[in-house]
Amino acid sequence: MSSPSTSAAPADKKPIEDRVPTSQKFGYGLGSVHDMWGHWLYSGLAFQVFNIHLGVSTAWIARALLCKLVFEAVWDSVFGWWSDNTRTRFGRRRPFILVGSILAGLMLPVMFMVQNDWSEIQYFWFMVGSMGLLVPIMSCFYMPFQSLGYELTPAYNERTTIFAWRNAMQKVPEVAMFAAAAFTTAGVWVGATWTNVPERIWTLAGQTINWFGNLIAGIFTLDMPRLGILVKTLFGWAKGAEGSKPDILLGAQVYTLILGAIMVFAGIGVFLLTRERYYDKLVVERKQGKISIKATLGQTLACRPFRTSIFMALGYGIGTSMVGALGYYATVYYVCHGDVAAGGTWNFWMGLTGMVMGLAGIPFYSFFARKIGKKLSMILVQVCAIGGFIATWWLYTPSIQWLQVVSCGLTAFTGSGFWMLYGSMTADVIDADELETGNRREGAFAACGSWIMKLGVALGNWGSGEILDIVGFKSSLGGNQTDHAIFMIRILLASIPVIGLVVALVFLIRFPLTQKKMAEIRQQLEARRGKV
Repeated sequence: MSSPSTSAAPADKKPIEDRVPTSQKFGYGLGSVHDMWGHWLYSGLAFQVFNIHLGVSTAWIARALLCKLVFEAVWDSVFGWWSDNTRTRFGRRRPFILVGSILAGLMLPVMFMVQNDWSEIQYFWFMVGSMGLLVPIMSCFYMPFQSLGYELTPAYNERTTIFAWRNAMQKVPEVAMFAAAAFTTAGVWVGATWTNVPERIWTLAGQTINWFGNLIAGIFTLDMPRLGILVKTLFGWAKGAEGSKPDILLGAQVYTLILGAIMVFAGIGVFLLTRERYYDKLVVERKQGKISIKATLGQTLACRPFRTSIFMALGYGIGTSMVGALGYYATVYYVCHGDVAAGGTWNFWMGLTGMVMGLAGIPFYSFFARKIGKKLSMILVQVCAIGGFIATWWLYTPSIQWLQVVSCGLTAFTGSGFWMLYGSMTADVIDADELETGNRREGAFAACGSWIMKLGVALGNWGSGEILDIVGFKSSLGGNQTDHAIFMIRILLASIPVIGLVVALVFLIRFPLTQKKMAEIRQQLEARRGKV
């Protein structure tokens, strides 16, 4: 057997056969559109539509979102197991990706097809019922998609590159998520109906073109006062008259129709551009047997490196998922004194900054992953994140509103590093499992890992809704929330993520798969079943 230094060389130098073509990396990255809009857009937009516009309590919304977790527990397991056991001429992942992506795009706008005069309990059951339809569709897409990422290459560092591509491309749909609040509260939705939606869209397009023209002129002439005004009115989407209220529900329906159409085309792109590297060699030729649904959950959790990484991710997920809701309410009701439209505009700029800083975080943490390994780089990610969340106490302030943009940028900078490294580390875990069991079970790990991560995010979202109710937040008070409610939102925004990150660090320190260890595992696997 070769020495550790020799074994590590292939992982570090990335031989030609280990490299994934750019077209496949791009195709895989397109799937981030569905991950962002199919999984996370609804959780944020639901509070804006159902709470702020329709008056449903945050507690009822949080309970409905928690019900989503039950559906995902079933359907993620089903589609993870199903795709592991599927055999077609297109592979075992890509057929599910194609069907699920198209159906998800068609289903997204249905999530907000409600009326303005329903009761609170009717809205609750509609949310539960519509999520009962969306969840299996998203599981059909996402479990095979996540599995595909784990099997694109056997190389230690190339895996990090693949997830770097995915996270970099993810920044574009992330901006659309932050722009949702500004779009749905734009002045064109005041008094709007479905009959005049085309006219209102045309108005928005005109405002956007004019805004970009002024922006370019302002930058060219260094006209700072003009640029300052433009920053406060996102894309030129003018607010309604004083005292008027936009139809946020209609705005959300139009917005999700547009995004749903994009999802359909992105899903077709994933299907056409990606390939399944492990399928022919390890599944078809070796005639890998069927994997039981019991193995999808039970045997997966029996893998020690996986347990360590998933509990690390659970601590991270629970802590940071509360930032979305609490951060939005801190922006609107503390920084902007209840001005929903202004909060929506700042939300977009926070998203744009998040995109830039998230992109910057990818090469930053990729560099450290190559130099010091994924585990130490992940420790660096979490230490930086702890500092960023503590700083929210000072960065969310009505006296200097733009500082909240810095806070969002710091969160995105560390978040992109976390998700890039976590995906790459999971691919390493699956290699360790293959050495132990003799089977490739990407779908099982995708299903189990995804559900536990969603558990963390769901608990975080549920906790945010319950916290807002407990501390005395009431949407009917607008900008006149009690001092106690505002204080509690701020202190919990700064402290809860830190607690989650400390828990994550405790588990991360115990993760056993270093670069040296992965070189040894790859050598043993290739000696047993050949290269892929």
